[in-house]
Amino acid sequence: MKPHRIRSLGVGLLTAGILFGVSGYAVGLLMPTETTVTELAPGVFFRKAQWEPQFIGCNQGWIVFDDFVLVIEASFPNQAEELIKEIRKTSDKPIKYVFDTHWHGDHADGNPVFIAEGASAIASESSRDQFLNKGVASFEKLKTEKPDEYGKLKYGIPAVYFPKKMVIEDSRQRVELIHFGHGHTPGDAVAWLPKHGILFTGDSCVNGPFNYTGESNTASWIAVLTEMVKMPIKRVCPGHGEMSDMKLVETQRRYFVELRQAIQEAITAGKSLDEIKRTIDLPWFKEWTGVTVRERAENIEHVYKELTTKT
Repeated sequence: MKPHRIRSLGVGLLTAGILFGVSGYAVGLLMPTETTVTELAPGVFFRKAQWEPQFIGCNQGWIVFDDFVLVIEASFPNQAEELIKEIRKTSDKPIKYVFDTHWHGDHADGNPVFIAEGASAIASESSRDQFLNKGVASFEKLKTEKPDEYGKLKYGIPAVYFPKKMVIEDSRQRVELIHFGHGHTPGDAVAWLPKHGILFTGDSCVNGPFNYTGESNTASWIAVLTEMVKMPIKRVCPGHGEMSDMKLVETQRRYFVELRQAIQEAITAGKSLDEIKRTIDLPWFKEWTGVTVRERAENIEHVYKELTTKT
């Protein structure tokens, strides 16, 4: 992995390599092979994780309060260790909290590393069962598959759960942890910094071909994104891919709206799932993600099942 670069939005951004999306807006610097750290506002940091040639985990962040540090996303254990090194370049304050946007291992398996530092893990109440069941089972399996990284660790189940909203605030920072509803997983939550207009979305919103619908409810996911669009967002820090602005949330929402519409129209026309997977096309999706909509076959299958299953 290349050495990390620290970038501050206050001193100007590099312009080379900016991708202009489907509406002509800049969706971010395309640096898939680089892990970078950006200070978005005083004491607010975003770590964008590389995804090529090797996927190393989710994007992360941290916020420096008066007396402590809040981490957003634990990621994998080895990336938790890397993040602590980055945090120590910016603050010697204790890491008090680590916020998991959901239970998936690339977002939460690093919890024990932060817990060893004295932190408490936080997640939404709606994610509790996933942590206690799926999370524990997945972590135990990885202890065997990746003994060097997981072998000596004990799974870090969140110590604090919140129902819909939790506010962490002092004279310096305000962070609102919000669960809008079932999106990418039943327990998705986001971190909103209203003073700065910064939203850390987890996998409720990603920038690129990273959407996984296996545990999703896409109709509810659209409703979640609709609520996010109402917020006065200036900067979006997605769960994966480059940071962007409000347009990214709108684009993420557009994908699910148009995917559901296209599949429903095909179902109404009498097409089979196999036919839909061969013929469906959202040309703008490739411009955004770099892959065709047909290459994300699992998402097509998931939405088809949602639209054809009687409840």
